[in-house]
Amino acid sequence: QVQLVASGGVLVQAGGSLRLSCAASVVSFSRYAMGWFRQAPGKEREVVGLIASSGGRTAYADSVKGRFTISRDNAKNTVYLQMNVLKPEDTAVYTCAATYVGYNDYLPSASAFGSWGQGTQVTVSS
Repeated sequence: QVQLVASGGVLVQAGGSLRLSCAASVVSFSRYAMGWFRQAPGKEREVVGLIASSGGRTAYADSVKGRFTISRDNAKNTVYLQMNVLKPEDTAVYTCAATYVGYNDYLPSASAFGSWGQGTQVTVSS
């Protein structure tokens, strides 16, 4: 079982920046691909960004590409989501998630993620 704790939920003005972090309490964190997801009221959960176990590969939703950056520090068992040029439509509950990939350094599909954090509310005001 992977224990995930996220922080950084705040109210941010449009155009501002925010970094979310998610700490994983697990042995061999480097054997897990990580992802950030979000869910806005009345909408389905969507993937925001994915990062491979090594951190060498990332993928982003088109809506955040160029503005958001996912990264990880395997020495600290932590994954980050740097959000820049925030827009009101970015308002959502953001959740980190993990999936075991072993030594396979690849980006799994969103459906593969089964260990979830509690979620952090991010509100972007106009």
